[in-house]
Amino acid sequence: MTPTVRQMLQGKPVVHAVRPEDTVYLALRLMADKNIGAVLVRSDDQIDGILSERDYARKVILLGKASKDTLVSEIMTTDVITVEPGWTAEQCMALMTERHVRHLPVVEEGRVVGIISIGDVVRAVVDAQQFTISSLERYIST
Repeated sequence: MTPTVRQMLQGKPVVHAVRPEDTVYLALRLMADKNIGAVLVRSDDQIDGILSERDYARKVILLGKASKDTLVSEIMTTDVITVEPGWTAEQCMALMTERHVRHLPVVEEGRVVGIISIGDVVRAVVDAQQFTISSLERYIST
């Protein structure tokens, strides 16, 4: 059985976020310090956007802007695609492939409870497939 988002979130308790008025440099520093590829952009308890390494590369570097002078709100992605904890890894993989995104915030009852990356999803799918293979091998050998 394919793992759920809830299962993928185990061991990932912290959601890192910045504010729209923060500089891109501050967001990049946070991503580098936490070894993550994206941060949520939040004001109060709502999601205003998401800022990824891809946003930085395409909207700052390629346009010759300076990260210390550019606000997160100027380059963040505002069309944020979210999932719920009950979604499966396969559903997330299909959504990520279709929408060309690498990070999905997880929302439950209107509250952000986590964020998953394409790496989390691939790892979950591969682990599930490996479990199936091992089970079949054990079944065949008995």
